[in-house]
Amino acid sequence: MSTRDRRSDRDRTPVNYTRLTHPLVRDERGGPLRRASWDEALARAADGFRRTRAAHGADAFAMLSCARAINEMNYVAQKFTRVVMGTNNVDSCNRTCHAPSVAGLSAAFGSGGGTSSYEEVEHTDLVVMWGSNARFAHPIFFQHVLKGIRHGARMYAVDPRRTSTAEWAESWLGPNVGTDIPLAHAVGREIIHAGLVNRAFVERATTGFEAYAELVEPWTLSLAEKVTGVPAAAIRDLAHAYATAERAQLCWTLGITEHHNGTDNVRALINLSLLTGHVGRYGSGVQPLRGQNNVQGGGDMGAIPNRLPGFQDILDASSRIKFERAWGTSIPPRYGMTLTDMFEAMEHGGLRAVYCIGENPAQSEADSGQAVRRLAALDHLVVQDIFLTKTAELADVVLPATAAWAETDGTTTNSERRVQRVRAALAPPGEAREDIDILCALAELLGHDWKFADSESVWDELRSLSPDHFGMTYSRLEEHQGLQWPCPDLDELPSSFLHARLWETDPARRGAPAPFGLVQHDPPVDLTDEAYPVRLTTGRRLDSYNTGVQSGSFASPLRRGEYVELCPEDAEAYGVVVGEEVRVASRRGAVVAPVWVDPGLRPGLAFMTMHFPDEVDTNQLTIEANCPIAGTAEFKASAIRIEKLPAASASS
Repeated sequence: MSTRDRRSDRDRTPVNYTRLTHPLVRDERGGPLRRASWDEALARAADGFRRTRAAHGADAFAMLSCARAINEMNYVAQKFTRVVMGTNNVDSCNRTCHAPSVAGLSAAFGSGGGTSSYEEVEHTDLVVMWGSNARFAHPIFFQHVLKGIRHGARMYAVDPRRTSTAEWAESWLGPNVGTDIPLAHAVGREIIHAGLVNRAFVERATTGFEAYAELVEPWTLSLAEKVTGVPAAAIRDLAHAYATAERAQLCWTLGITEHHNGTDNVRALINLSLLTGHVGRYGSGVQPLRGQNNVQGGGDMGAIPNRLPGFQDILDASSRIKFERAWGTSIPPRYGMTLTDMFEAMEHGGLRAVYCIGENPAQSEADSGQAVRRLAALDHLVVQDIFLTKTAELADVVLPATAAWAETDGTTTNSERRVQRVRAALAPPGEAREDIDILCALAELLGHDWKFADSESVWDELRSLSPDHFGMTYSRLEEHQGLQWPCPDLDELPSSFLHARLWETDPARRGAPAPFGLVQHDPPVDLTDEAYPVRLTTGRRLDSYNTGVQSGSFASPLRRGEYVELCPEDAEAYGVVVGEEVRVASRRGAVVAPVWVDPGLRPGLAFMTMHFPDEVDTNQLTIEANCPIAGTAEFKASAIRIEKLPAASASS
């Protein structure tokens, strides 16, 4: 067992990542990174991209853009990909988390954003938190939920774990991992059989109701109880509460999306909103809670392989021509690779060069050992970041950037589609440069002379091409402390919620109806059995952020490092106590972690986070079983076993 697998208690502190202050280059494969001038680093980065395109074509290149960087950077990054390199291969960690939300919402409503504002949660009558421990993962949003509860809203929590969020709920429903669709179908069936369907809305604003009713008919309360583990009475209670509420908010997070059928999970929840008319009204809507400060904005800016800025489909010729004229280029009339596709293409040599800005896929991807191997095999890897991450350690060129949240001017977009200004408060250290400046310098070396005076000039170019953002000038964003898209007008303020059109009586004003999603139950890919009898689900804790690169060096009284959390019954059955190290093994790898006992878990269910991969690399255990529609991996459902270590080994 490697020393990385086994670390003593006194070593259980996250790695303190040092801030990058100057460019780094690698002279030979396997050699060390060394300090370089900006001119040398940029020339090496550009030469590698040029060679790759010449030898293997434009689609041998891919861009990983950053969900923590400003909108303007993401706009320039996707423009670099499409104009300079000539491919649509651009994506971000949106693929890792909420791509199924975007896909599901787009399929139902034609738009990939949450339908409500945060304020509406304070004035609704019912909040359903499904697969979301928002108190830990989205603490700012949860403050709005608490205000709603204080104003009289009821809350239901649906989660395999009895989380900190569930402590505030009127009722907790704990389904078996991977049974969200049967549970949602049972709720829908009960609403139909109880005569609680909003018939006027369904008939006017939706399609496919009869097929949906037929689909959910087998999912009786008793069958759902057997499959999901949730008592029939609790399912019935949720169905009646949601259907009879005047206003209701249905919110979800990665507990819904990080499955091999994540998009289907999202569609199953949206079906409930269509059944009851809880969408398109103030206080009633569906809300995916985005985890990073600009993961919504990155997609809005076109840093995804199938959409141009403003969610304009690449396959739509009129949209494509508009951008081609503005950019003076031709855009391939086909979708690019998703993040998932990129890693698969690395395996067989179809992808040779990657430009990674602000992402750490070496530690954030499922089956991380495989991800590292694939990244290391690339012909050319350029990483642009503020820290020397594990991904940057694999790079041929490392470019030091500014911290978007403190050293850059621009905008970001949050989960409620609100675009807000970000202002530089600090000067960047050493030779670090702004992301946009670096991108433009590389573009110039590759034959494109882009001159942006500042972030506002980038934003104004985006506004000229995206109708949803046209009315959001910097001055208006400052005046109103942010605006929500769509905001097509320079004078009027946008609505706080989407899809009010669905309530129009005039069919011309109502537009396209919202279809019910006909989705089937599909259990987790990584089945439990005698060899791997425990279901591992992963998530976040309040004290840490993602792979710990940004949060790990800051002290927190809440932080206790990585543990494998077990219920009291399982801890007793395995004969282990809090703090004792055990070996956690899956079909892909194994790690050693200390035990924590959580009474919010049930027998056969374990929990870990991805916050401390240098200490315990949880993603060695997770499976790369991907949603075929959105490409998101099944981080929430791995099969593992717990092995008690011999006393001598455990103490060594």
